[in-house]
Amino acid sequence: MTTIYFIRHCQSDHSVHEDRIRPLTEKGRKDSRLVTEFLRDKKIDAVLSSPYRRAMDTVRDFADTQGFSVEEVEDFRERKAGDSWLEDFTAFVKRQWKDKDYREPGGESLREVQARNIAALREVLEKYEGKTIAVGTHGTALSSMINFYQPQFGVEQFLEIRNLTPWAVKFEFSGYSCRSITGYDLFEATKTTLFQKSGELVQAEA
Repeated sequence: MTTIYFIRHCQSDHSVHEDRIRPLTEKGRKDSRLVTEFLRDKKIDAVLSSPYRRAMDTVRDFADTQGFSVEEVEDFRERKAGDSWLEDFTAFVKRQWKDKDYREPGGESLREVQARNIAALREVLEKYEGKTIAVGTHGTALSSMINFYQPQFGVEQFLEIRNLTPWAVKFEFSGYSCRSITGYDLFEATKTTLFQKSGELVQAEA
């Protein structure tokens, strides 16, 4: 069994519009300690991340305290929304989830984001077979991966976790086959079963 803990980044500073260098807020930096505490007993073998600063900095405290370097994986980066800053992000999100091929000028479609992240995930599964890995990631990138295995996870579920930063999601694999997906609210110390191999989407589980 290969286990991957995807960690959606902590609160980031949206006054910085450049995606790659957007930092965490002061609250985000403090909340990264929740990630450290969550991962501390998970017997992590390696720490990976999207190359974007907010994702790297979310897992960096854990990596530093455990003596890991953070391996950047370019294809785990977040979806590029487009060439210009989106004022109505919610409307854009709803349109992309309704039409996975829709994209803004200079941006990526949800289908492209999903294909890129799933390809990166499969490379990780091959490289780290039988290991337990932590990966710093993003809301849309992570949601697209959940949707790949559980199509019932759509725009409504995405909007529910839109402001949940950080958010941890555990994927368990047998080979390339996903056996289960579980989400963890690090603030409320609750978990949600998102997918089981022979099950349906479950909305909440204490």
